[in-house]
Amino acid sequence: MLAALLFLIPATFFCYGVVRDRRRLSNAVWLGVSLVMLLLLLAEAGQDNPAVSLPLLLAFVLAVLGLMLLPLALLANGLVMLRREGRSLGNLLSLLAGLALLGEMVYFAWGISQPSDWIRGSAIGLFLVSAYIAFLFVSLLLYSVIYGRTGRRHGFDGIVVLGAGLVGSSVPPLLANRLDRALRLYRRDREAGRSPVIVVSGGRGADEEVSEAFAMREYLLAAGVPAEDVVLEDQATTTEENLRYSKALLAERGLNGRVVAVTNNYHVFRTAVLSRKQGLRLQVIGAPTAWYFVPSAFLREFVALLVRNPVVHGLACATLMAGGLALTQVN
Repeated sequence: MLAALLFLIPATFFCYGVVRDRRRLSNAVWLGVSLVMLLLLLAEAGQDNPAVSLPLLLAFVLAVLGLMLLPLALLANGLVMLRREGRSLGNLLSLLAGLALLGEMVYFAWGISQPSDWIRGSAIGLFLVSAYIAFLFVSLLLYSVIYGRTGRRHGFDGIVVLGAGLVGSSVPPLLANRLDRALRLYRRDREAGRSPVIVVSGGRGADEEVSEAFAMREYLLAAGVPAEDVVLEDQATTTEENLRYSKALLAERGLNGRVVAVTNNYHVFRTAVLSRKQGLRLQVIGAPTAWYFVPSAFLREFVALLVRNPVVHGLACATLMAGGLALTQVN
């Protein structure tokens, strides 16, 4: 009974948050808590029911194996990123995360067996901090998938395409995927009798020959979109500016109805969170991304979401670390 209640409370908060606003960051946390409580509920039910306990045990074994193999998978992905995308901090995230996770596992296995209370306490504390970060990561990943696969898919007055880096003056595959997704939305609404406007948003970087917006407009014009249906926004340098400037341009044209922003799938939920922060009413839809690019890209998005609340997460990690040290001192 208690396990069922512990599941229903966070599940209720999750459902309420989704109904109120799908872009709330807390929805991801309530989803994670609900899933943890659901596992506890199933574990309790499995004590008296083999039909439940066997699948639960299998899921647990698979989860443990997945956790053990995760550092190796991240290391392999990091090497692929370096080979295909070059050296940069963003491209190194998978490699660094894999090394950090592997190092934490080795330290925990070594530290827990040491006679020193401080070493054992630090090993336990680091394990708790890692579990906390893993919980947030999995929760955000799952909710990002849910957000990206739900919501309206047609009937828009404005379609905002967020810019990405160019190769000289050419549109690279990452940005082309966004434009192709916007084209599908545009053509679907045109066939239904609507007249959506596409806003291409992105300024000019230091290593780019033209603005991202200009290159995107040329791409759309070459694909057959009439020039009057493409609006140029070539001043934005961040996602926040992409959203704010584009919405202002649509408002100038009297288009204050349904608006959708198009970006890559790994970037969808953070874009939605940023739009909510700015008080903008819009939906975000994702375009496909090369498989090898997704882990590093989502890790970058995860870090960007974490640093939005540094005090909260810093205090949580410090408390968990102190708790691990306290456990060995009490014993």
